[in-house]
Amino acid sequence: MTQVDLNCDLGESFGRYTLGLDDQVIPYITSANIACGFHAGDPEVMQHTVDLAVASHVQLGAHPGLPDLQGFGRRPMKIAPKAAKADVKYQIGALEAFAPTHRLHHVKPHGALYNMAAKDYELAYQICAGIKEVDPQLMLVGLANSELIRAAKAVGIPYEQEVFADRAYEADGSLVSRQKEGAVIEDSAVAVKRTIKMLKEHQVTTIDGQVISIQPDTICVHGDGVKALAFVKQIHQALTAEGIDVVAAHVK
Repeated sequence: MTQVDLNCDLGESFGRYTLGLDDQVIPYITSANIACGFHAGDPEVMQHTVDLAVASHVQLGAHPGLPDLQGFGRRPMKIAPKAAKADVKYQIGALEAFAPTHRLHHVKPHGALYNMAAKDYELAYQICAGIKEVDPQLMLVGLANSELIRAAKAVGIPYEQEVFADRAYEADGSLVSRQKEGAVIEDSAVAVKRTIKMLKEHQVTTIDGQVISIQPDTICVHGDGVKALAFVKQIHQALTAEGIDVVAAHVK
């Protein structure tokens, strides 16, 4: 049976504002990427999100981002690779403090840091090296076919190649910028159909109509949209109907 991990970015509330439907989405996913305080999340939110995930037997993952609360970590910043490495280690350690009896499962960079590292090998390498220094069994979750995956292989840490159910792709395999029209796929039926194709045929059609190869180990769904809960339910049900087992990956 084909298996796939279903991950979601969670714990992105901060202070007095609430973002996302975390408590409702968690029962339908297998891995949680929890914000660690740099782009979103505060100590109380981090603890609450860890508790929600543990209660639902969802794997815990650190979601480190750039130090940019105002921009939600989505604005590219000039950052030295070794500084990024230190920032990632710091954020992993912060999340570990809230889960003393549960080993973290993975690390997935957030937003601009993720997209920058997907194209910048040295940045990706230092991020992976930082992960290994914290725990060599931690899996990197990175954009399929990107420099993040290449770096994980070079550093020698386990990894999952990530695909996105509701994001459009460029011809080089990168995600279409959110600043461009069509970057986010709003039609859930279209998103589900694309996801099934990625899983069964290892292909995706890019925003300009090209067909490129892709390896899906884990699917990212977003829990902060207006129709987020309905979409997460729909994609989980569709995967199950296709005979695809939704389960968190484990280090081999």
